[in-house]
Amino acid sequence: MTQKMRILLLGDYSNVHCTLAEGLKALGHECVVASDGDHWKDYPRDVDLKREMTAWGSVKFMWRLMKAFAGFRNYDIVQIINPIFVDLKAEKMMPLYHYLRKHNKKVVMGAFGMDYYWAQVNTDIRPLRYSDFNIGDMIRLDDPAVSFREDWVGTAKETLNKEIAKDCDWIVAGLQEYYATYSCISTLKDKLSYVPFPIKMPEMEADLGHEGKVKIFVGLSKGRIAYKGLDIMLQAAKDVQQKYPDLVEIKIADSVPFAEYQQMISSSDAILDQLYSYTPAMNSLLCMSKGIINIGGGEPENYEILGEEELRPIINVQPTYESCFHEIEQLVLHPERIPELKRQSVEYVKKHHDYIKVAKEYETLYHQLLID
Repeated sequence: MTQKMRILLLGDYSNVHCTLAEGLKALGHECVVASDGDHWKDYPRDVDLKREMTAWGSVKFMWRLMKAFAGFRNYDIVQIINPIFVDLKAEKMMPLYHYLRKHNKKVVMGAFGMDYYWAQVNTDIRPLRYSDFNIGDMIRLDDPAVSFREDWVGTAKETLNKEIAKDCDWIVAGLQEYYATYSCISTLKDKLSYVPFPIKMPEMEADLGHEGKVKIFVGLSKGRIAYKGLDIMLQAAKDVQQKYPDLVEIKIADSVPFAEYQQMISSSDAILDQLYSYTPAMNSLLCMSKGIINIGGGEPENYEILGEEELRPIINVQPTYESCFHEIEQLVLHPERIPELKRQSVEYVKKHHDYIKVAKEYETLYHQLLID
């Protein structure tokens, strides 16, 4: 029987840690999620670290943080979602990290989203054909890319990220592009793993049929629309709808809580998401598990890192308006493709991202760290 572990998952993005915790608990481990619910998305958590942006809210937050950290001891594994794992400035994070390091056995850092290496490597080294920070050899100079770069490069966040990455026991990348990015750092690649994001498959069987108009869903996030390329994708979809008004229906969710979002995506045929990504992230994977086709990142590297040779459920788009328009138009003009793409979408998530399967991969990694 596998040895039971005490695991703390600190911080959350897009329900990654909450879903992983469910898998680890199902395997018999004690697992606690402490987070702010990823701001307005309000994902479930065991310990609430949400901060109200008022003077009194900050006082209450610091008190709650001190009380919570007093209990963050004697865990076998602490996994932080990012170098910024609670809602504090980078300058105040290292003492919290050192506390976790001192009072727990092993610390794992997630490469799950925006950080210094993601910004710097894809600006200067550019291992990816395109990313949030480059299109080929051209550096992205639109506002979101510039803002994120200025936030992480040459700042206290850079120092924090470097120190934690150097000191932690292991780094886990959740997407192929994060893995490719961290692999460029010679001092870090020997303590780096790729583990797919976890998804809990819906209890109800997905509806794989199609009738009437092609229903396209777009989920918008505050301040991240251009950064994720949804401005381009949405414009392309609207133009296809204008060209074929009897064939297309578009539904838009603008910064809604997770529970409401789940209701809104039902009955959709396809989702537009992550123009600059090679791979589907949590939002796309959740939709795919429900039999919704992902129009977004499905580059060959995505299938290669998973060892997937047959399934091709994702409608891959290049980071241009023309590519988006073309792929959306082709789906609308050939709706007979929809049932098979839906079927493959469900099979793909079940095969590579099921939360129990992913939890077992983490379980193996954590046990190895505790042995070493």
